[in-house]
Amino acid sequence: MKGVDVVAHILKEEKVDYLFCFPANKLIDSAAKVGIRPIMTRTERTLVNMADGFSRISNGNQIGVAVVQSGPGSENAFAGVAQAFADSIPILMLPGGVSRRSGDIPTHFSSVKNYAHVTKWVAQANFADRLPNMLRRAYSLLRSGHLAPVMIEIPTDVGEEEVSDYVYTPPKPIKSIADPVNVSDAVDSLLMAKKPILFIGQGSLFAEASPSLIRLAEMLQIPVMTTMGGKGAFPENHPLSVGASGLTGSGVVKHFLSKADLILGIGSSMSKNTFAPQVPSSVPIIHNTASETDINKDCVATVALLGDARLVTDQLIDEIASRIGVDGRTENANLLKEIAEVKADWLSEWMPRLTSNEIPINPYRVVWDLQKAIDRTNAIVTHDSGNPRDQMVPFYETLIPNGYIGWGKSTQLGYSLGLMMGAKLAAPDRLAINVMGDAAFGMSGLDLETAVREKIPILTIVLNNSALGGYEKHMPVATEHYGTKFLTGDYTKIAEGLGAYSQRVEKPENIIPSIQQACEIMEQEQRPALIEFITCEDAVFSYGH
Repeated sequence: MKGVDVVAHILKEEKVDYLFCFPANKLIDSAAKVGIRPIMTRTERTLVNMADGFSRISNGNQIGVAVVQSGPGSENAFAGVAQAFADSIPILMLPGGVSRRSGDIPTHFSSVKNYAHVTKWVAQANFADRLPNMLRRAYSLLRSGHLAPVMIEIPTDVGEEEVSDYVYTPPKPIKSIADPVNVSDAVDSLLMAKKPILFIGQGSLFAEASPSLIRLAEMLQIPVMTTMGGKGAFPENHPLSVGASGLTGSGVVKHFLSKADLILGIGSSMSKNTFAPQVPSSVPIIHNTASETDINKDCVATVALLGDARLVTDQLIDEIASRIGVDGRTENANLLKEIAEVKADWLSEWMPRLTSNEIPINPYRVVWDLQKAIDRTNAIVTHDSGNPRDQMVPFYETLIPNGYIGWGKSTQLGYSLGLMMGAKLAAPDRLAINVMGDAAFGMSGLDLETAVREKIPILTIVLNNSALGGYEKHMPVATEHYGTKFLTGDYTKIAEGLGAYSQRVEKPENIIPSIQQACEIMEQEQRPALIEFITCEDAVFSYGH
């Protein structure tokens, strides 16, 4: 059996159903022979984005696998891997490589050298009989600790090398609990705090911690916020929810975070960057993360709880129950009233935009009507980079775990299309929608044909304001004299030409009917749809921007 065949059989043992790929790589055919379906995209970045979305919606229980050719394939895939690394998403990359004999020639691209800073582990398979052990290590790293892409480069001659026999056992995830002494200290602080806030990150989604987090919040009667990546880990229609925050965010988050005397971070890196909530430096932090490298990185951890988000949350629940009883604290009517009033006041400020009847359509109206048009208990929605992200994060109310994919520690335009295609393959019974601007569509839009060809029924909403929204501040002279920020294009016609159902909408009263019609057609015909909303440019954003 050849090396590539060994890899294919191991992937099958790991219950891999899809291989996100672009030729030429002999592993594609080897995988097809064992019943793994190749999904061929138009660009390498998109296939990595698909693997990313697949891993996200599977909560890492299934890992997206991406295969590209050596040289240009690996070069073009870099952006997708860098995005997954920034967002801490586990994907398995299996690029081809030049033969071992010529690998030291400078003109040959080396994945090992070039991907070292955007992977958890990258290595070259130097002998075919090492592939089972290397893949076992790869899957072990993908399932445990800090989540991130892992890469094994397979040179052409290694892939063709014969393997007489091999043994492979899929590794199980390794999950840990926190030090009980630290758990006790954390509960001491939580029960003494007057104005604590529960700060939930993306790690809570991968840990499937949502039921435990709801119980914890109700026991403590504590306001709950999420990061952009953690959005959906706590239902945003819950009376204790204050919403999400990143570059933009809910005004309710601003209110409660600014007055907090203790932050309980669960499943979060607590990183300081442009797209993370701004954590007050003077507030004590109880910090839970599965990654030891996140502890005391950007924020001082008053108490560190290293371990799986769900297991640690359950530890906290048990300790609190032993102190104040299994039912926890009585309902805090004053807190619930304060959350409701602050939320109502914040939304009232934004209602003129959220319900605007102006033409061109206000993008906030699209966001507001979108959540009315669909069943949010059976949907996955995501934004693209730029203004769609900034407009959606505060106002799209997420009801279920993985009902929203909040991403963006790196902010690559065009990412949402591949992300949502992968998510749909991981959850075929869920409605899948990505919202992107016209600039973002220009980056990846031709891969809508991949969704057509592979019968992946996703809805792409394009907010077309004919501009690079928000970028004129970086190039005011170029924009004034040369119109640099302005774009053109009829994306409805492009989508139609690619084989998707498409519709152009110019009036706000048609937002909901057009979305509902597109969803019906997608369901009936099992093909993707695109709706192009002609919008104005609204440069006003909620707290955080």
